[in-house]
Amino acid sequence: MSNELRSKCDELDARLAELRGIFDLPQKQARLEELDAISQDPSFWDDSDRAQELMRERGDIDSLLGSMKAQQANIDDARVFIEMSDELGGDPEALEEAGAKLNQTEEAVLTLETRRMLGGELDGNNAIFSINAGAGGTESQDWASILMRMYMRYMEKKGFSVQIVDEQSGDEAGIKHVDFVVSGEFAYGYLKAEAGVHRLVRISPYDSASRRHTSFAAVSVAPEIDDDIEVDLKESDLRIDTYRASGAGGQHVNRTDSAVRMTHIPTGVVVQCQNERSQHKNRATAMKMMRARLYELELREREAAAAAQHSVQQDVAFGSQIRNYVLHPYKQVKDLRTGLTVGNAEGVLDGDLDPFVEAYLLMQGGMDDNDEADSN
Repeated sequence: MSNELRSKCDELDARLAELRGIFDLPQKQARLEELDAISQDPSFWDDSDRAQELMRERGDIDSLLGSMKAQQANIDDARVFIEMSDELGGDPEALEEAGAKLNQTEEAVLTLETRRMLGGELDGNNAIFSINAGAGGTESQDWASILMRMYMRYMEKKGFSVQIVDEQSGDEAGIKHVDFVVSGEFAYGYLKAEAGVHRLVRISPYDSASRRHTSFAAVSVAPEIDDDIEVDLKESDLRIDTYRASGAGGQHVNRTDSAVRMTHIPTGVVVQCQNERSQHKNRATAMKMMRARLYELELREREAAAAAQHSVQQDVAFGSQIRNYVLHPYKQVKDLRTGLTVGNAEGVLDGDLDPFVEAYLLMQGGMDDNDEADSN
């Protein structure tokens, strides 16, 4: 047992060493010290947008350095427990403690290895996240609301903050559509793995005959972009309509035309926002979402060969899904891109999505490596 744990220590040591080189920790440490010095300048907060951006960068670097240090400490502690067990003639409690340390480190190292795949230009950005119910009325609308809950749980576990900007309730239950802005470290990098059609198979709670139903819902994800990125967006190409907000928010929201619907005439892209009391703020948010959607559209056109990453769901129906969620006659969730299958369907629907996200990102990283090798 102790020899197996020593081998695991050596393996994790090697993986951490590789990550140190990939992340260039000395450079990260130097940048952290530079940001600390910049933040001490009395004029640092004069430009609040730039200050917040630099503080986010500092937080990302500090989190990475802290995680690397913590995992190395866990491995060192595990070695101490292994030696202690040997000195005590194979003490099982010491070995158990060593195993727990290594299991914790293995999970953290996998997360770090996934993070290294988040090297895309916009992976560190916030995300514009949408869910649309497919054909099927109440069944699909209920499925869309289940997905919304699943993603809310996942985003909470990742430490992301979520702002719902538009939500359309279903006719009888569930939702037809929802848009939210997700803010946090590598929000777009992680959530882009979820773009596609999601298929549910279950005994319908809305069918008096208790028959099995198949429902579909589509998820789309776009990176939130700043003003430094140019997007071909002309005011003359936009049709802007205002309407009375339908959601909760007080009398002022419901009695004025504060909600904004924005249509990009050349492409047909439509976004809307109704979460703010102010029409001006809703318009600003809708414009941000429109720029993100158009940029995503441009990315898809530019990277047609990588359609799996930026795919457009042409039909929210059979044959176009990325993941199947089966609740009857057996329970499992299977990702059709990576082949990963998880038997704990309830856990997945409760937000345990990291295995699917990590498998997708690692697969994409491998594909990118192969493409790079082929071009050499």
